[in-house]
Amino acid sequence: MSHPSVLERLKILADAAKYDASCASSGTAKRNSRDGKGLGSTEGMGICHAYAPDGRCISLLKLLLTNHCIFDCHYCINRKSSNVRRARFTPQEVVDLTLSFYRRNYIEGLFLSSGIVKSSNHTMEQLIEVARILREEHEFRGYIHLKTIPEADPELVEQAGLWADRVSINVELPTDTGLARLAPDKNGATIEGAMGKLSGAITEAHDARKRFRKAPSFAPAGQSTQMIVGADGASDAQIVGKASTLYDRFALKRVYYSAFSPIPEASAVLPLKRPPLLREHRLYQSDWLMRFYGFAPQEVQQATEEDGMLPLDIDPKLAWALKFRDRFPVDLNRAPREAMLRVPGLGVKAVDAIIMGRRHRTIRLDDVARLTVSVRKLRPFIVTADWRPTLLTDRADLRARLAPPAQQMELFG
Repeated sequence: MSHPSVLERLKILADAAKYDASCASSGTAKRNSRDGKGLGSTEGMGICHAYAPDGRCISLLKLLLTNHCIFDCHYCINRKSSNVRRARFTPQEVVDLTLSFYRRNYIEGLFLSSGIVKSSNHTMEQLIEVARILREEHEFRGYIHLKTIPEADPELVEQAGLWADRVSINVELPTDTGLARLAPDKNGATIEGAMGKLSGAITEAHDARKRFRKAPSFAPAGQSTQMIVGADGASDAQIVGKASTLYDRFALKRVYYSAFSPIPEASAVLPLKRPPLLREHRLYQSDWLMRFYGFAPQEVQQATEEDGMLPLDIDPKLAWALKFRDRFPVDLNRAPREAMLRVPGLGVKAVDAIIMGRRHRTIRLDDVARLTVSVRKLRPFIVTADWRPTLLTDRADLRARLAPPAQQMELFG
């Protein structure tokens, strides 16, 4: 049997990497090669072909070093027992591909993950070698994200942060029960232990940079993780609680959510179909509420239905507001920023603009309309100089009035 070409292996290993959603490139240190030294930049944009959950367009060469794996996680297409075509790159081949794509302005950086081949330590050494060659031998100044392996020696995991802009360790599933059932080779305590060590190293490096100007940088874009949604029986309330714990304990930059996708020859313990993509979207919205709108995790969990799931027909902020109507309406001319951020339909920029505007004039409904896509959702929850909802906030059919209208699906759409 002939050895697959680089192009054939690229097709296999780039496709195998599509299930990892945590590939945004925000938050890194700014570097460029305008001084004539090195290659690449973290600031320029190439031909974008991927979108972060926040809508930002990014361009990263995203692939696996190999899809061989000694683990047998039920939900993974590359698991040991999976009947898929296998391929593998050498570290130098990944370096050559990265430089070639960068010189053609196709990418702004590299996102590199891998199956576990031979051992966790061996695989981690190979991933680190790719980043080391790029940085040390080619002075590559573009973005590098390494997906690290928690079972590897802590020294190797921490070494990844010396070469990469961002490092990440996937927690895989939101509950220890789900992890034990679907990923028997992995251990939740080991994963979180590795995340804790990375978090400590990032904090120490940040403090050192404050004291010593030439202290080496360590994962300047921080650490992220990913959870699979819908493979086990975890509810949205459990997922939100887990995400909040991870943010607090490990100072993560992002928690990514990846809707479970059925795979060929799947294990009998997996669901037969994927969860609605809208569920993944609602979880990202709930994540935004905690990170940017001042919602406590318990408040987001209060927005769920009796089964612990976020409603799909309305967003989490509106669901929370409908459950706590006694907090509304909010007077936009007098209310504090924290209260206005809880108004469905008002974003952070709109709230800040209202606060700035009301210093000079009285806020009217037309002023709010100019700051939002639609003022219809806001009317039951706000008071302005010329608008008061009276009994509208207490209507029994308010949810039905505010939910998006049902759309007829196209047969051939």
